[in-house]
Amino acid sequence: MKTFVQDLARQIEGEIRFSEIDRALYSTDASFYRIPPIGVVIPRSQADVVATVQATRQAKLPVLARGGGTSVSGQAVGAAVVLDFSKYMHRVIEINPEEGTAWVEPGVVQDVFKQRLRPHGLQFGPETATASRATLGGMAANNSAGARSILYGKTVDHILECRAVLADGSVCHFGPLNETELVAKAQGSSLEAQLYRQIPRLIAQHREDILNGFPRLLRRVSGYNLDALLGDYPDPSPLPDPDRRFNLAKLLVGSEGTLAVLSALKVRLIPLPRATAVGVVHFAALNAAIDAVETILELAPAAVELVDDQILAPAMRARAFQDRVGFIEGDPRAVLLVEFHGENEREVAERLEALGDRLVRAHLGYAMVSVRDQTAQANVWNLRKAGLGMLMSTRAERKPLAFVEDPAVPVERLGEFVREFQRIVAAHGTHAGYYGHASVGCLHIRPALNLKDPGDIERLNAMLHEVSDLTRALGGSMSGEHGDGLARSWLNEKMFGPRLYGAFQTVKRTFDFENRMNPGKVVDGPPPDAHLRYGLGYRTQELTTTFDFSREFGFARAAEMCNGNGNCRKQDVGTMCPSYQATLDEKHSTRGRANALRSVLAGQAGSENFTGRGLYEVMDLCLSCKACQTECPSSVNMAKLKAEFLSHYHREHGTPWRDRVVGHIALVNRLGAATAPLSNWLLKSPLGSLGKRLLGFAPERTLPAFAPQTFSRWFAARSSKPVGAGRRGPVVLFHDTYMEYNTPEIGRAAVKLLEQLGYEVILPTRRCCGRPMISKGLLAEAQANARYNVEQLLPYARAGIPILGCEPSCILTLRDEYLDLVCGGDAKDVAAHSLTIDEFLFDLHRRGELNLEFAKSALPALLHGHCHQKAMVGTRPTLELLKLAFDAHEIPSGCCGMAGAFGYEQEHYDLSLVIGSQRLFPAIEKSAPETVLVADGVSCRQQIAHATGRQARHLVEALSATLLPYY
Repeated sequence: MKTFVQDLARQIEGEIRFSEIDRALYSTDASFYRIPPIGVVIPRSQADVVATVQATRQAKLPVLARGGGTSVSGQAVGAAVVLDFSKYMHRVIEINPEEGTAWVEPGVVQDVFKQRLRPHGLQFGPETATASRATLGGMAANNSAGARSILYGKTVDHILECRAVLADGSVCHFGPLNETELVAKAQGSSLEAQLYRQIPRLIAQHREDILNGFPRLLRRVSGYNLDALLGDYPDPSPLPDPDRRFNLAKLLVGSEGTLAVLSALKVRLIPLPRATAVGVVHFAALNAAIDAVETILELAPAAVELVDDQILAPAMRARAFQDRVGFIEGDPRAVLLVEFHGENEREVAERLEALGDRLVRAHLGYAMVSVRDQTAQANVWNLRKAGLGMLMSTRAERKPLAFVEDPAVPVERLGEFVREFQRIVAAHGTHAGYYGHASVGCLHIRPALNLKDPGDIERLNAMLHEVSDLTRALGGSMSGEHGDGLARSWLNEKMFGPRLYGAFQTVKRTFDFENRMNPGKVVDGPPPDAHLRYGLGYRTQELTTTFDFSREFGFARAAEMCNGNGNCRKQDVGTMCPSYQATLDEKHSTRGRANALRSVLAGQAGSENFTGRGLYEVMDLCLSCKACQTECPSSVNMAKLKAEFLSHYHREHGTPWRDRVVGHIALVNRLGAATAPLSNWLLKSPLGSLGKRLLGFAPERTLPAFAPQTFSRWFAARSSKPVGAGRRGPVVLFHDTYMEYNTPEIGRAAVKLLEQLGYEVILPTRRCCGRPMISKGLLAEAQANARYNVEQLLPYARAGIPILGCEPSCILTLRDEYLDLVCGGDAKDVAAHSLTIDEFLFDLHRRGELNLEFAKSALPALLHGHCHQKAMVGTRPTLELLKLAFDAHEIPSGCCGMAGAFGYEQEHYDLSLVIGSQRLFPAIEKSAPETVLVADGVSCRQQIAHATGRQARHLVEALSATLLPYY
């Protein structure tokens, strides 16, 4: 193997990764299967793909092409050399608006492609729920569809041509051929010529089998697309291909990488709808929603999606959706999301009205909410797209699993199918979530099972047999969207019959004569209970932790919350995961870190142990932004996991001096402030530069200056207060380390606002919140500070006095980490009374009690939200308050890249700037010079100043500067 790796490294430009940790990262996808790969190749070009296929052939090793790894059926895992296309091979090669086509590389993400097409008024029709991270290569491999398949069909309807690397390493261009071209292609002894001789012969031989054996369904993606090569097959697609010439590209679609490796795709593009609207129809029972589908389809909608209460209930509780579910009325057991397209707003409004009238006449549903605003429609669809993650967010051992979740049946038999499915689920003593594409009879139904339990593994096998019998009897397909993979390939002989299954095997042998292309998928699949991620032999190492992980049922279970859905791999949107968005490297995604942790704890990563260097390198680029707590549908708390890991790692290897300095920054700043201005001169002197280098800080960074007068000293020395201060009672201002020693002007602005509002401001006795210690794994010290602060703040909390903070990461540590560092009701009381000052002021504003007047400025303002702020409380309070004084807008930025000390550290400096340069810096640089920049986080303000030369202010500074005098 060592020789193979060395030889391959000399032949390709891309990356080669064969370490135990790297193999662990790619051992799973979004399914419940696990198979460690032989190794991973990350190609930069088609030439790299060719070299890899040829080298693996010589070494007699299998090959597995992978995109975003979002497969829920196990297509993207196997004992093979994995080709990861997502990091480099993601170019949009060409867009031809006149022809309505585009050429793309397989690693391009759907949403990224969509943004490239939007200026042309075009789109790629199929859109999966995983569009933010799934690739077009993966869509082609699975023959994906999505919510609007009733209008746009499946991926096979949109793939016109492709370039592919065959099993022998040769490159072929597949596209439509007429009879003369087909005969010419069949000449010679190449593998391509053999394909053009043998596949047409096979199609002719099995013509009647194809006509009679393929279910007449729009949503059938099992097996190989032999029907697409039969010119007179009645195509069920709403977009039938007028060019029914022989086209092997159609056969590669849906083949799950078992026939060839796709290296480029030519896709059909269609116009964007001019107007859209959604009707959210509410039902008191799931079956009532199912029964309404046929009636609704008579109105020719673009989509009819089912969402049941198993998804709605956690969504109503989730931080990411709490402000975005205004389209839900009452307590529905299910809703149907009915979308209409039209030429203009008037047309879609009329179609919504017609839907409402039809529902009333038919006595269907108890309410319908019309959603016409584009942002509100996006909220509706984001809830639907989060369905899988919402179902999987349960911390119970029994989780909704994808094994019988993909059948498609004729729509007219959907009610019969669901009722019988419910009976099967109940008979096996479990429950299931129901959601999906009701418009085309394809529902994703996930029974809850615990695959660590032998009884539940038996239930899995039994339910697969019973549901496949039911689906076959109703003329359906066991896979309507998610493919065969490891979950269902073994069922294809049963579903298609021995003759067609034999034809599938012949196709496989013809293309892949050595059985090296993703073996075990589509044909000759293993039993469904083989290769389970959590099987009967699964055991994890037990750790003694400083953090209390009882909320997660233990450290290992906290890592196991990651189900592999890959939402952390989305690009150019949201915050999670900052390092992945900058590197596009699986190792630096939340999923990658969770996989590595879990594998090490379970002893599945070879000789790698929990305090080994390999795991440290995986965890190193986690910025502890906490976005995964909100943006990950399963709420994987990687910041907490990383801190605990670092605690163990440093215990084993010693804590570096730099980490000690950062962790005890309160002491450093106290000494610096006490010796200012001498300390500030030293920071800028050659001695200061030397100190930065010795500790490992980036020499390009300017360290924060120390204030000659601390905030608390200023507060104690004040000689007067505004008239009326204290009339509304006391508030506690938890003055953070940076306010105290570096930016006391923020504290002065906060006091000005609070006292003018009529509050008495109390500065408590306190220690550093411990956030810097937590970020460096100094958990024992952080725990001591937490206990001290809880003891000091508890009397205020029990008296009902609000505890306010200006630095989000500081005050929110009291709300989050303190609950796991100081167990018991005292910490909960303090957490319940701890608020960001933005939240406190906004709550007053919302109640009409913010009795302050601001001079409305004509200046524009831009807001950048702190990561912890966005994750735990949102930026709405800050933005709405800012609008009282400015023409304010929020930058749709992710993490600034600084993340406490992360961006100061020499080895992280460049990456921190790449992270900020994706959305934040360009937005600031495009803004007018007079624009007021607002960022509550001290790190964010430092990063903005360093990278753009612009000075951002805290919200309280911006508001205080426009505050009209109080009389």
